[in-house]
Amino acid sequence: MNSNRKFAPARLAIAVGLTVIIFSFMRPSAAQAETASEFVAILGESAIELLADQGISDEIRVERFYSLLEEGFDFPLIGRFVLGIHWRRATDQQRAEFGVLFEQYLVNTYASRLGSYGGETLRVKGERSDPNRDTIVSSEIVQKRGPRIKVDWRVRENAGTYKVIDVIVEGISLVITQRDEFSSVIRREGAGVEGLLAQLRNRTVALNLSKR
Repeated sequence: MNSNRKFAPARLAIAVGLTVIIFSFMRPSAAQAETASEFVAILGESAIELLADQGISDEIRVERFYSLLEEGFDFPLIGRFVLGIHWRRATDQQRAEFGVLFEQYLVNTYASRLGSYGGETLRVKGERSDPNRDTIVSSEIVQKRGPRIKVDWRVRENAGTYKVIDVIVEGISLVITQRDEFSSVIRREGAGVEGLLAQLRNRTVALNLSKR
């Protein structure tokens, strides 16, 4: 068995938690970064500075995380990629609802991890061009305890603004992993995109209820 596949669930859990930690907050200057590396570095510095503040409430944490997703990630593009071939088969109404539910799902699922900062630091090591006109920013997360974790940020520039479109942790793409999960749900439910939407509605409601 391929070792990456064998340990994918454990690595994904680490990836999600650390991705959320590093990208928890965004300074306004990050949006005006001149390079992709600078964009990632500013976000990391902002995250470390604000996550060290234990006076932040859960409500503020979720609110800032939501703002982060809107400003720092290209969710329309990520959503289309995550749905894959099913995007072309979806109606305009289904696409619109998926965009809303997908973002709510991620926020509700991972916002609770924002308080788990344990003194990690992000070191940007360089960047390289990608054939798909993206820039891959190489970095590592340095933990107080445990090995360093390799993280590549796929960043796309449009009209002078940078957006994250994927995060690859130790070779595992969060976007591809999410696409595989959703494809599995669609096949299992046997109702196309509507089956996935129903699952996302139920998950969103369940997660909201669990916080009360």
